[in-house]
Amino acid sequence: MFTIEKKHKNTNVRKTIRFTDELNDRMMDFIEKTGISFNELVLKCCEYALDNYAEKEESREK
Repeated sequence: MFTIEKKHKNTNVRKTIRFTDELNDRMMDFIEKTGISFNELVLKCCEYALDNYAEKEESREK
């Protein structure tokens, strides 16, 4: 399950990314509803995607 916990500190690595208008709108709506920061949402989404991708890869190997 995807949950948002504010646990990221010292996020010092800067990256530039581009989003589609639709995805940006969805993200901004989510941010307004939850009150989390844009950075926190991106970090959690990336962690969730990578964790779940790894789990699927491990299950394929068995």
